[in-house]
Amino acid sequence: MTAMSPAPVFAELCAVSNFSFLEGASHPEELVAQAQALGLSALAIADRNTLSGVVRAHVAAKATGLRLIIGSRLDLEDAPSLVCLPRDRAAYGRLCRLLSLGQGRAPKAQCHLRLADVAAHAEGQVFILLPPADWDWMEASSRSAFARDVARVRLVLANAQVFLAAACGYGGRDSARLAALARLADSENMPLVASNLVRAHAPHRRRLADVLAAIRVGTTVAEAGFLLEANGERHLKSPAEIARLFHAYPEALARTAAIVDACRFSLDELVYEYPNEPIPDGCTPDAHLADLTWAGAASRYPDGIPAKVADTLKRELALVAQMTYAPYFLTVHDIVHFARARGILCQGRGSAANSAVCYCLGITSVNPAEADLLFERFITPERREPPDIDVDFEHERREEVIQYIYRRYGRDRAGLAATVISYRGRSAVRDVGKAMGLSDDTVTALAGMVWGSYSSGPLPEHHVREAGLDPGDPLLAAVLELTGDLIGFPRHLSQHVGGFVLTRGPLVEVVPVGNAAMEDRTFIEWDKDDLAALGLLKVDILALGMLTCIHRAFDLIAVHYGRPLTLATIPREDPAVYDMLCRADSIGVFQV
Repeated sequence: MTAMSPAPVFAELCAVSNFSFLEGASHPEELVAQAQALGLSALAIADRNTLSGVVRAHVAAKATGLRLIIGSRLDLEDAPSLVCLPRDRAAYGRLCRLLSLGQGRAPKAQCHLRLADVAAHAEGQVFILLPPADWDWMEASSRSAFARDVARVRLVLANAQVFLAAACGYGGRDSARLAALARLADSENMPLVASNLVRAHAPHRRRLADVLAAIRVGTTVAEAGFLLEANGERHLKSPAEIARLFHAYPEALARTAAIVDACRFSLDELVYEYPNEPIPDGCTPDAHLADLTWAGAASRYPDGIPAKVADTLKRELALVAQMTYAPYFLTVHDIVHFARARGILCQGRGSAANSAVCYCLGITSVNPAEADLLFERFITPERREPPDIDVDFEHERREEVIQYIYRRYGRDRAGLAATVISYRGRSAVRDVGKAMGLSDDTVTALAGMVWGSYSSGPLPEHHVREAGLDPGDPLLAAVLELTGDLIGFPRHLSQHVGGFVLTRGPLVEVVPVGNAAMEDRTFIEWDKDDLAALGLLKVDILALGMLTCIHRAFDLIAVHYGRPLTLATIPREDPAVYDMLCRADSIGVFQV
């Protein structure tokens, strides 16, 4: 009997997700699940000039057991695009710095990088150079120009490991295409590596990819022409299928496994270190926090600290020490102290109001002597969740606090968290309808039927009929189906309303930091769920217009009645207030 050939081993190293905004046609989680189902040895999701989707991919890969390679596609101003895959933690830090450099030079959502920048951050990286998408149709002169670009990349990155990606075009010229790329790879000592240049997890997403391309350039699918993929083959494929396509170049397949072996970095290696807050010589963070807390308690209770409060403070300080959260409390105290020193009204909200320590530090104004606090809502060793102190500041003066934090920690150690702006029903049906060529009045009618629970799910047929439309019409049915696929896709990144991430070492070596649309604002690429998944703490610096109103009310009361009130000294249980609430006379009140 003839021995059976071993199963081929293949890792897809050049995939993009929908965090290559309006290009990738699958969620990172979908790519991970499909790669696992197809039997790929590993998957690299390398989105354009970003690492914004890697945490979601990382979480999904850990759940399925798939090996995930972290990387990014670098689109350069003066050279062909390169997929960059860091081999270790230090190289990952360089990739983050490189992306931060490019984003820092550019307006929000853009990244300006050149080949020399890549060379300066090349240590420890594996690069895969990508051929032009229209390789099959390029004229001889254009191919010669690309060959010169390849030679220049090889020269500039002489000390780096650089491969040339090869992928079939499925246009009837694949033998010639692969042969030409193999000759170019040999001539430039840039080994060929197999890929399918993946844009989606499965072939049925080809239609959505076409719609995304039309949305991206502001046209319709019917008029997009060569902007669309020539076929629906840019999806994940099994190792057996890739082995069949590259039967003449088995070494290109084998190199994917070698690259996977070389790139050992995982996001699990990002051990978060909270900033070291300034403390007096010979003192520990816990001791300094205790000193500030007891001093604050003495100020809050000039007639003596109640026994109940003292017992609560001892218990809370012991738990904070057990969980090593003292530096976090010291940070929030420092920020609040800055605000109060400049007369900026602020108040902690949420579960932090259950903390006697927060009251004594001036973070909240909820007196523990007047309420039954449940500190375990805030911190508990069983959950092992980091504390989350949200502090509201006067909305007209919060920017002073934000800029103080940037000055205090530096732009390379402080950044606002991101918020992923995703498609919901109304925005999805509008964009899909326009891309598919529906008339403006039809798109408006469909969008007008999206409300409530249907904003995050498909529009029911009876609502389509209520809009005077026929859900059985083939074009309309396609629009509704594609709208359902698009809902939940990320549209772009925005900055969080005030969640700051602070680090002891360079934040720009943990996650890329880029410019926000607002002047003098910089933010990272990960949202609050990503931060929670990796155990990174954030401090929420929020704006509240009502605090501005209250501050003005305090000023008026001081002028007209001579009563210098603060949030902590407002008389409690005023019957007149409850009478107003019972009359529903509370227009404009955000919080009671």
